[in-house]
Amino acid sequence: MRLGLAGTGRIGTAHAETLKGFEEVESVVVADVDTARAASAAAKLGVESVPLEDLFAAGLDGLVVTAATDAHPGLIIAAVDAGIPVFCEKPVAADIPGTLAVIDRIGASDVPVQIGFQRRFDAGYAAARAAVASGELGWLHTLRATTFDPAPPPAEYVAHSGGLFRDCGVHDFDIIRWVSGREVEEVYAIGANRGEQFFADAGDVDTAAATLTLDDGTLATVSLTRYNGAGYDVRLDVLGSVSGVMVGLDDRAPLRSVEPGVAPLPGPAYPGFMERFRPAYTTELKAFLDVVAGRAPSPCGAADALAAFYIAEACEVSRRERRPVKLEEVRR
Repeated sequence: MRLGLAGTGRIGTAHAETLKGFEEVESVVVADVDTARAASAAAKLGVESVPLEDLFAAGLDGLVVTAATDAHPGLIIAAVDAGIPVFCEKPVAADIPGTLAVIDRIGASDVPVQIGFQRRFDAGYAAARAAVASGELGWLHTLRATTFDPAPPPAEYVAHSGGLFRDCGVHDFDIIRWVSGREVEEVYAIGANRGEQFFADAGDVDTAAATLTLDDGTLATVSLTRYNGAGYDVRLDVLGSVSGVMVGLDDRAPLRSVEPGVAPLPGPAYPGFMERFRPAYTTELKAFLDVVAGRAPSPCGAADALAAFYIAEACEVSRRERRPVKLEEVRR
């Protein structure tokens, strides 16, 4: 199997290294708008590099897209037009109209597209989903999701990120849908700025919370921040009428009990998402090999990305207008 990779930044380089380690992958060829960066990454990894404009002529069996968001639509469409199965890190596009345009463009094709929501491939989240599906938790009454980054990204990233809900919370929105098996009907969201001014300058917030009402009446809360100095903290509580489970409470969770006699977790805390989800990223890419080989359909398609994006959009409208927002208001 010969795979291409477009975008040799941090996550792209990590994915290329993972791909070349799979026995089924015979070769990896990388490309980037910055040809020098692609060549440097290729040299370090021991793989090929080509100019981005030549990537689709490189005899690919599949393509992994880790380029900047504004390049995602064009690369997805080009891959589908070329008959090449494509894996693309989220999002499909920078906004809902762009996402819908891609879906409309590729809708008639049978070339598979997989979108990167790696939490679906994390062992803890998969176990929580199985517990819900088995009925062992009873009926769900509450889900509590958190994504707490230890430090903010650069100002230039924030200015083009789409905002905390679209850039960060979208992972929680996707995993709530996936674990619960339900759809979100209404949201109410708020945000705050306690940190750097560049968040407010970009029309964004550095901390946010949202309450989601699912289509069966289950309530979910999502808490987000860019300033969790204790470390990277991503968890999900799934609570039912019979029992409950928690994802993310392991030895490296950045939590400290102040109850007498409770020993601290050994740590150290995860420094970021790459370290916390490294096994999930590997499993996700293994799943993509099955998609490329025709052994399995895409486990997370563009329509799933759109569904999570709708929730993020509704949260952003709710935050700005300080009111509950039904998902039907943002669906197009």
